[in-house]
Amino acid sequence: MAQIQKENFSCSICLNLLKEPVTVPCGHSYCRTCINNFWDVEKKKDVYSCPQCRQKFTPRPVLMTSTMLAELVEELRKSRIQDDPCVQSFAGAEDVTCDVCTGRKVKAVKSCLTCVTSYCEEHLQRHNEITPSKRHRLVDPSKKLQENICSRHNEVMKMFCRTDQQCICILCSMEEHKGHDMVSGAAERTERQRELQESQADIHKNIQDREKGLQVLNQQLISIQLSADHAVQHSQLIITELIRVLNKRSSELEKEVRSKQQTEVSAVRAHQKKLQQEISELKKRDAELQQISTTEDHIQFVLRYSSLSALSVSTHSSITHTHPHSCFQELTEHLHTTLREDWTKVCGTVKRVKVLQLPEPTSKAGFIQEITLDPNTANKWLRLSEGNRKVTLMRKDQHRPHHPHRFTEYPQVLSRESLTGRCYWEVEVGGRYVSVGVAYKSIIRNCEFGSNDKSWMLECFQNNYTFIHNGIRTKVSGPASSRIGVYVDHIAATLSFYSVGDTMTLLLTVNTTFTEPLHAGVYMYYYFNTGASAEFYKL
Repeated sequence: MAQIQKENFSCSICLNLLKEPVTVPCGHSYCRTCINNFWDVEKKKDVYSCPQCRQKFTPRPVLMTSTMLAELVEELRKSRIQDDPCVQSFAGAEDVTCDVCTGRKVKAVKSCLTCVTSYCEEHLQRHNEITPSKRHRLVDPSKKLQENICSRHNEVMKMFCRTDQQCICILCSMEEHKGHDMVSGAAERTERQRELQESQADIHKNIQDREKGLQVLNQQLISIQLSADHAVQHSQLIITELIRVLNKRSSELEKEVRSKQQTEVSAVRAHQKKLQQEISELKKRDAELQQISTTEDHIQFVLRYSSLSALSVSTHSSITHTHPHSCFQELTEHLHTTLREDWTKVCGTVKRVKVLQLPEPTSKAGFIQEITLDPNTANKWLRLSEGNRKVTLMRKDQHRPHHPHRFTEYPQVLSRESLTGRCYWEVEVGGRYVSVGVAYKSIIRNCEFGSNDKSWMLECFQNNYTFIHNGIRTKVSGPASSRIGVYVDHIAATLSFYSVGDTMTLLLTVNTTFTEPLHAGVYMYYYFNTGASAEFYKL
């Protein structure tokens, strides 16, 4: 019965149980993917037919999922898995298949690196029975086993050629790689594992440095927020006090102006009254004079005129004309003077708020940085000593092993420590043409310090100094000294160099932008400079 059920619910194209079953107009059912792929091929002929009965359809039928059939197929699939646990072990599209199984492939449980073969549970047991003493290396199933086969000799690659930096088989080692520096895959793995661990340690150190930098930035954010809040509060206090003072001064000024206004108005009205009286008297005199002027009797004219001339009436006004706005101008100037005095008083009354900043170190100990040099970056002509704090330029190749971080062209080296925040260190320079400074770890390994935008160097040559960045050389003046101090503030983006003797003299400060953590660096000029050295002081 189960066999009949399986055949009834199988796709006639892929011969497996229906997956997302769809039914075509003739009534036959297929997997949606199978029938679509079948019709995609027929599309070139513009003919669509049923793979079983060959009935033709025009146009291409729209396929709808058969819900009831899908549920029946799912029930059948579950019952098959329960009845036959082996079904669960069949390999899916994403599984690694057993290379020994024939027919339908079973999932592999292990891969043998020696045999370059993947095995299911059954065939793995046979493999172990046949090769019990060969100690083949078994690993989790892998689809990349063929990458372990030499494409030239079809042999398993078990060696590594350090000369050519590639994996090889035993036949390669006797032919085209003969005489090369070769080691076993395990030995190379050990070396690379050590490098990997060092890289991980560097990454962890960089993570810690960046976390410290984040803490500093978080403190700065808090400081900025507090400073802004205090500044706003301070400004509001000043403005509130000024408004109170201005309101008070406005009221006082209004009273003073109105009082002055009344005084001036009274004076003007008194002058008006006096002028009106004088006008009346003058008009009266004018009328009398007019009457006298019409008298025909000469004696009467003289007598009457003589009696009028005895009157003492001024012929001009005694009013002094003033400019009313002049008194108010004086009040305005007085107000300006008073407000200036009030401003001083307000600013003295309201306590000023300073912007909060991180505490500055009071001595070198507050930001001193211990520097050790990274042997994996040192050029082959450099020798490290004194616990990797001193570097010396040698005549002979130091035969350093290959490392992706090593400088290949120029005798230069970087520090292990990445520099974030504020750091200071001192370097004792010996010999000619020695440059000290900082660089990003991402700097190109065949590029000299100072020739690009990823390094900043101070060149010390016979008591003369030259700053080099991005290929630009700038002469620097200052007292000669064999000890150079370097100070970097990563957050403030400043880099400073000092001549250190009995006192510290600033040679140069560079304002720039740092986009990566910095590392201390040393570069030594090749020619006529053997024996040149640079030692980082342990302060």
